[in-house]
Amino acid sequence: MIPSAIALATLALAALVPLSAQAVSPTPRCPDDAGWNDPTPPLKVFGNTWYVGTCGISALLITSDEGHVLIDGATPEAGPMIVESIRALGFDPTDVRVLLNTHEHIDHAGGLAALQAATGAPLRARAPGLMALRKGDMDFRDPQVAFRMPSFPPVRVIETLADNAVVQVGKLAIQTHATPGHSLGGTSFTWTSCEGEVCHAMAFADSLSAVAPESYRFSDPTNQPSFVPLLRQTFSTVANLPCDVLITPHPIASRLWYRLGDAATESLVDAGACRRYADAAAKRLDARLASEQKAKP
Repeated sequence: MIPSAIALATLALAALVPLSAQAVSPTPRCPDDAGWNDPTPPLKVFGNTWYVGTCGISALLITSDEGHVLIDGATPEAGPMIVESIRALGFDPTDVRVLLNTHEHIDHAGGLAALQAATGAPLRARAPGLMALRKGDMDFRDPQVAFRMPSFPPVRVIETLADNAVVQVGKLAIQTHATPGHSLGGTSFTWTSCEGEVCHAMAFADSLSAVAPESYRFSDPTNQPSFVPLLRQTFSTVANLPCDVLITPHPIASRLWYRLGDAATESLVDAGACRRYADAAAKRLDARLASEQKAKP
């Protein structure tokens, strides 16, 4: 009887402790083919960095005593799920001071309006992405526009974020990096998270894929703008980010589910991850351009 009583008391105590004070691990691990809206419990990444997205789409909460920063809103359906994940960790959504966004596509910006309503925080975004975020629809110049993705709730309060600005909330400082190419407003973020005396350079690197229907030719010299030089510059930027821990808007792109929690089979810390991520994207772009040349009349 005594062991059972102890076990029940332990469970009861755990139920009273916010997840922010517990060791949280992904159980079960999200599959590689997870859907955009498949739920997962909120997870601690490292230090003050928390995963509050879905199995298929990343969203990050970076916390401080003076307020928090939330990066990305996933889909419209996932916005309320992100809010509940923040609460489940023991944090108050109204303590979020700033919203940020990697890029202005529905799977990463769709939930931002709901998150703004729940937090009261302004969104800060680079100028090239403002039009799409304000209208809730893809920029007509975006290579992916022909996919005809659904519209999403527009974001009402947006402050223009200068290229390579620092977002400051109390002592929390997040460096922004202009990384266009996958979209015009593409932005990556770096900051430092610590546990005791151990600190790591965290990098939330934007999507790098040159994605478009076959009818779109990245090599077309009449493209305005030309996305190839944008992507080449972005690959260089991402390869040189301070990057001990890489996270990407689609978690499978950085194998996040293999690197988090007690069931991890790969190291969370990998100083070469950003360079490999950029190099792989460059090879995919080269392959796309080569295929366009072969198909050219």
